[in-house]
Amino acid sequence: MLFAIHCTDKPDSSDVRAANRPAHLKYLKSHTNQIVLAGPTQSDDLKEMNGSLLVMEFIDKSAAEFFANNDPYAVAGLFERVSIRPFKMVFPAV
Repeated sequence: MLFAIHCTDKPDSSDVRAANRPAHLKYLKSHTNQIVLAGPTQSDDLKEMNGSLLVMEFIDKSAAEFFANNDPYAVAGLFERVSIRPFKMVFPAV
């Protein structure tokens, strides 16, 4: 089952994001087979990353929550808000 994980960074937390980015990327690489898409959201002027958006395959919502809670960004306290919702992929057709 697909889940969309949308994370919003706390204000003025670019230093936390930068310090934990290598560990975050390593964590994502260990889950590559579950990732449909993943990347940062950006400020309107494209100068800063301000959140994360992932669409991933999990057995259920609790597995998605476990993944999100153990992301190094989450562990470091980067996020102000995290939303996890079931996602139905329509395009491209699967």
